[in-house]
Amino acid sequence: MSNNLSIKNGIVIPEHELEITTSKSSGAGGQHVNKTESRITIRWNAKNTQALPEDLKTILLKNLENKLTLEGDLVVSNSETRSQVQNKENALLKLTFEIKKALYVPKVRMKTKVPKRAIEKRLKFKKLHGEIKKMRSKKFDY
Repeated sequence: MSNNLSIKNGIVIPEHELEITTSKSSGAGGQHVNKTESRITIRWNAKNTQALPEDLKTILLKNLENKLTLEGDLVVSNSETRSQVQNKENALLKLTFEIKKALYVPKVRMKTKVPKRAIEKRLKFKKLHGEIKKMRSKKFDY
């Protein structure tokens, strides 16, 4: 089974760049927890990766600067289930999601001008509303 990680638009992180380790999981599970290494930890060095072009790498490093170690590793771990295989799949999905989120570039907002007609309509409505409120407060002398 190939562990190459497909991100988006043809970007693939090769298996040899991912360091996958197992360890004993904490939490509930009884004797099973003490016997098996079901926790999965994946390390991926974002600084030294060959999978990304330089422009995408700078965007990624900027967006992930708080989640990277001093060496430039992105560390993701998973121990949600008792199954090592499921935890590995979940950790890979989590890593993919983090990288996709970091590579997302929002669209630049185009400024638009409010039409003159709309401004006039709004001001006319405000004037009318003000007149109605003025009529409510009139005091009549008898």
